[in-house]
Formats: sequence, C-alpha cells, structure tokens
Amino acid sequence: MSTASPWPLAAEAAAARGGAAAEAMAATVRELASDQYYGRRIGTPGGQAAAHWLADQLRGLGAAVMLDAFEAGGVKELQATPSLSIGRRVLVHRRDFAEQLSSAEVATPRSGPLVSADADSWRGGWVAVAAADTAAVARAEAEQAAGLLVPRGVDEAGWMPKMIAGPPTGKVAILSVRTDLHAELTRTPGDTVTASVPMRTVTATGTNVYGVFAKPEAGQVAVLLTAHFDGVSDDPQLRHPAAGDNASGVAVVLEAARLLAGHLPTGVGLSVALLDGEEVGARGSAHHAPQLAPGTYVINVDGAAQLGSAAAVEAGGPAEPLLAAVDQAGRLTGVPLQAGAMASDNRRYAAVGLPAIGIGMGMPGYQTTVETPDRVEARTLLAATNLVVATVNHLIENPAQLGETP
Repeated sequence: MSTASPWPLAAEAAAARGGAAAEAMAATVRELASDQYYGRRIGTPGGQAAAHWLADQLRGLGAAVMLDAFEAGGVKELQATPSLSIGRRVLVHRRDFAEQLSSAEVATPRSGPLVSADADSWRGGWVAVAAADTAAVARAEAEQAAGLLVPRGVDEAGWMPKMIAGPPTGKVAILSVRTDLHAELTRTPGDTVTASVPMRTVTATGTNVYGVFAKPEAGQVAVLLTAHFDGVSDDPQLRHPAAGDNASGVAVVLEAARLLAGHLPTGVGLSVALLDGEEVGARGSAHHAPQLAPGTYVINVDGAAQLGSAAAVEAGGPAEPLLAAVDQAGRLTGVPLQAGAMASDNRRYAAVGLPAIGIGMGMPGYQTTVETPDRVEARTLLAATNLVVATVNHLIENPAQLGETP
C-alpha cells in the first residue's frame, strides 16, 4: 500500500481547492451523536429517527431514496442499569463491571457470599472464576450458584466498551469485573455480593436507507458507497454518542456522494447505502447485499475519526481493481494505507461475490460514553472523503483495468 506524503497536508490542500467540506461533515457527526437519537440502536425510536433524518439528507443531495425494513434477532437490551456491590463497596457500571452477554436475566438484585473457584461448594454464592467456560457454567447451574464473576479488561481511558450482540442468553447470571478488581476478589472470599443483570434479548426492526444518484448503463461502472449509522444505544443512565463508530463514516459517505454526483460521467452508476444493524452482526448489509447487481463496486467506511499512521484497508470478493484504485488514490491524496482487518459491512458484500473494500481511520472512545464529536478530527474526515472520491474517480477513468463491468 502507499506511503506517500503526509496525509494532513494533502487533505487540507484539497479542501482549500474547493473539495470536501469539513464543517458540513462535522455538523453531520454532531447531529447523529446528539441526545435525540439515543445512541441509534437498531429498533429504537432514536435509530428510526436517525434513518429518517439521513433519508432527508440524501434527498437534499438529489438522490432517489428508499427505506428498507428488516428483522434482526438476538439484540441485547438493558431494562435498567446493572448493579454490583461487594461488602460495602458499590461498583460503577462500565468502569468496574459490565454485563456478560451470555448471562441469564436477573431483574431483581440477588445476594450471596463471594466464593472462590476452588471452594468445595458453589451453592448460593457468587463465584470468582477465570472464565465462564462450559465447565464453570455447568457447575454453577448444577450447584445453583447465585452467579459467576469473570475478569475483563478496560480500554485506555478505563471504560468497558458496550456490546449488544453475542451468544444466546444462558441460565446462569454472569458479570464481568475489571481485571484488577477480579484479582482482589479471588483473594478475599466471604464478603456478601449483591448484583443484578436486567438484560433481555429482543428482536428488533432495522431500517436501511438507500439513495440512488444515477443508475448504471450497460457496460458501465456501478459504485455503492456504504456506512452504518447504528450504534450500541445509550444505557439507562449513560450516553453512548457513537461519534466515531460510525457517525464519522456516515458523514464521509454523504460528502463523498455530494462531490461525486456533481461530476458523474454519463452512464456511470452511483448509489449510497446507510446501513442499520451493523452492531448486531452486520444485519443490514446482509439483508442488502443479495439485492445488488453482480459487479457492483462497494466501498465501505467504518470509522473516520482519528487517522494514526495509516488507514486500514480490507478487500474481499474479486477486489483487485478496487485495491489498485484505492492504492492510486492513496498516492494521489497523500493518505498512507495499510492492510488491516475491517470486520464490518464490507464483508457481507464480499460474501455474495461483490468486489468490496472496507476503510477505517480510527474510533477514539470506541463504544463508550467518551466517543464524542469533539474527538472526530476534521482533517481525518477530509482525508477519508478525498480518498473515497479519488478511488471512485480512478475506477471511472480506468475502465480497461476493471475487466467485466456490471
């Protein structure tokens, strides 16, 4: 991949020449991260409101817009803030502990003694174990333990990121405790533990937002720009703004579409998919991908908040022309690129045989309460937009390198 000139200089120079508009993108990030969208989780009023707001933005850019609903099961939902106290010490949710996604639902606080993993009996106790593996869960269920306490690390700011998709609900209550606190528990059995896990599993209705700027003519290039707009949702007492993941990517896709649509050659196809349900297994893109024409080139942006040494790029499907295009775009725009895992919607498109790439440029505060708009860098938004636009332009200008087109 390219390691061209320092990316901020190229990005800012492009903006000065009338390219991508940083303030417009920052405004999109602030809007999606605001209180009225409640963390944008699939199936919530906030998520639905975000979908409709984005549909209006696409219409304002001149796209023909369609909203497409789909069902997604296995979504984890907190009914109240989980609780955990040990003796007189009250632990803080997402700082000291968090729900474990395979936990049984415990709506009413449950008390029992703190028990070590090597105790003769676990009956009625909260057991500090190294992992909630099959053996530990089976023993806890057989001996009717109050629940299991397992260790879990925190991010660089001391938060436990929130997740809302995982294994099925089990029959044993399980809470994750910050690793250093868990180590203390294993040395001090006997205290009374009182805890609740008011978490249930629901089926949610998601909404994808599609915008078509131009349909491709026979033999012409067709490009789809994608980004997911959903987040993990707010906790009952804690905001999750989801600015980096993925309001930033949505802002980039909207701005790139605006720039491209204004100078699109006749016959070239351009469309946008703003996707729901990425946080629960990329369900929106799984629903959308089979609907696309073979050969559609897919560029997915998941995180454009803080570019470090290089943007991460992952390719899937017959993506050699896309890789060549993004490499040339990196050289042109001065954005350094490196191969990196992008476990996002791009994989769903690649899985049905479409050429697809995922691009990521950082998500500071990932899935925590400090994933705020002020941590999304304007220059990273500019760099991502310029990279996407240059990639699409290379595809359009070099049809002979693409082989068979749609």
